[in-house]
Amino acid sequence: MKVLIMAGGYATRLWPITKGKPKPLLPVGDKYIIDYILEKTKELDLEVYVSTNKFFERHFKSWAEKNGVELIVEETISEDEKLGTIGAISYAVSKLGLDDYLIVAGDNLFSFSLEDFLKHYDGKPLIAVYDVGDFELAKRYGVVLLEGNRVIDFQEKPLQPKSTLISTGVYAFPEEIIEKVDEYLEEGNRDSPGYFIEWLLNGGVEFYAYKFDDYWYDIGSADSYLEAMRTLLKESQIGEIQISPYSKIIPPVVVKRGAKILGRSIVGPYVYIGENCVIENSDVSDSIIFDATVIRGSTIWRSIIDEKCEIRNLELKKSLVGGHAKIQRGD
Repeated sequence: MKVLIMAGGYATRLWPITKGKPKPLLPVGDKYIIDYILEKTKELDLEVYVSTNKFFERHFKSWAEKNGVELIVEETISEDEKLGTIGAISYAVSKLGLDDYLIVAGDNLFSFSLEDFLKHYDGKPLIAVYDVGDFELAKRYGVVLLEGNRVIDFQEKPLQPKSTLISTGVYAFPEEIIEKVDEYLEEGNRDSPGYFIEWLLNGGVEFYAYKFDDYWYDIGSADSYLEAMRTLLKESQIGEIQISPYSKIIPPVVVKRGAKILGRSIVGPYVYIGENCVIENSDVSDSIIFDATVIRGSTIWRSIIDEKCEIRNLELKKSLVGGHAKIQRGD
């Protein structure tokens, strides 16, 4: 069996934050999203590969070298050109060869152990499922009906979900299923794992489910990104920074090296401050601030602010600010 982490999407729902950086390399606490997944693969003693695209290859190169992971790079550089997940799987298999595959979406954060997941794999397709507890929310995902642990119905993004149990982007596929990928694509079917599962079920393939509780985050929106940080950021990590004696840090936070917290500022809880940021006479909570951003005289709550921005004399709530933006309110 090989492990394939899918990290080739362009994450348009999180633009402009992800316009120039891949979503799996967004920080959650002091680690990247993909680091949490990679840590879970280490207990498996299996070869791990990351599927990405030409546009994001340079972002992943140093990370992959540091972690001893091989990249599979599809030749696409834009959202219009990209392969879908099934197309990317086909491309990866053409490079790596047929085998059983554990496939994990690279923007997935989940509570369960992959080792425990594979203990339930007996050579038949297995998917990880989670109860989102809300029919409206379930409409965004692949909805699963179970009989015991066997999948008896699967509907991708249905208008009227039959349950609130959804597929989470973790799949164990035997070699004979991987062999069907090209046939599926050649028939002109939609390039998406959910529709592939529907197609397999309609063709008589038996599917099984691994149900888990606790937490699961599909980092597809600012809200889910910030909620994931609240769940996973347990301890503060503070680099070499400058902090005023009149400022206060409320843990847990991550504050990277070179940051300056000046004047009467309050930072935290659940805050990520990137390298060389300046926070002056400002309150920042439940927010992610990327490198070299300057915030003065402002209150920031449940917001994500990209790198090299300048925010002055503002109150920002539930905001998403793209890189290099300069926003201020006059005195």
